[in-house]
Amino acid sequence: MNISHTENIAAISGANAGIGLALTRKFLLEDWQVIAIIRSDFPSDDTLIQEAVHTGRLRIYKTKDLSDYSSLMRLIEEIKSNEQRIDILFNNAGGSFPTLSYSKQGREIHYELMTVVPYIILMELKELIKKGHFKTVINTSSEAIKFTRKFTIENLEHPKVFRKLIGPYATSKLALSLWTQAIAPELAQENIKIRSVDPGSTNTLRKETRSGLPLLVLPLMKLFFSPPAHGASRLYEAALGQHQNETGVFLIKGKITELKFKEQAKNVLKRINEIYEHEFCYPEATHISDQK
Repeated sequence: MNISHTENIAAISGANAGIGLALTRKFLLEDWQVIAIIRSDFPSDDTLIQEAVHTGRLRIYKTKDLSDYSSLMRLIEEIKSNEQRIDILFNNAGGSFPTLSYSKQGREIHYELMTVVPYIILMELKELIKKGHFKTVINTSSEAIKFTRKFTIENLEHPKVFRKLIGPYATSKLALSLWTQAIAPELAQENIKIRSVDPGSTNTLRKETRSGLPLLVLPLMKLFFSPPAHGASRLYEAALGQHQNETGVFLIKGKITELKFKEQAKNVLKRINEIYEHEFCYPEATHISDQK
């Protein structure tokens, strides 16, 4: 398929389910192209999705585990080999996990997947973003960050206590918004804007997966939480709405909101950049250093 230079391109991680799927469908209906970064398949009975795959308007890049750096590296290299630009990057992949678990790199899985990996994806795809029309990055955060009472780097990577939703999930989303704020001035020098966004209380429950939500929240989600399309609209507005010229901000219900622990923003950015440089870019050097 020949890609028109005037057509817009959105890259969306977690594009195959929940908010990511709703966002993918929204962009396809508005004649955008979508680069889908996914871990499992799209619904086979979704006509819009299947037609877009057939015509090349939806291009799929799949890996079983985004938090596994070797798998992530292969996926990113595939994107860089096949794509010419990205107009808007949505770092949206994630979720709440039911128990304390760790990535292959040895860090708590919420933190690895929802704080560190979005940074790696941004840094690796930055040259494609610089070629885009909008040069915008949207990180999916959460209003759950307001429940964070204590915040340290050590607790992010190796929490002593696990609590569903208001534990590692909330602190990892807060860390995501903090580094978003901290990196904004640096990205602005390359004309890239970045924002973090709460998509709102969304019903993203799936029968085939165990929930990382507290038991009391589950019936409330089914009864009162909004459908994924509502969360997708929040992300869409954050990218293209009234705050499209802002950078480094955290948005809740379309309003710029102050972050807790903002004095830690530079420390978070420094730490995840160390992880990116030493473990993702130059893992061999780290391995040699560990053996000494």
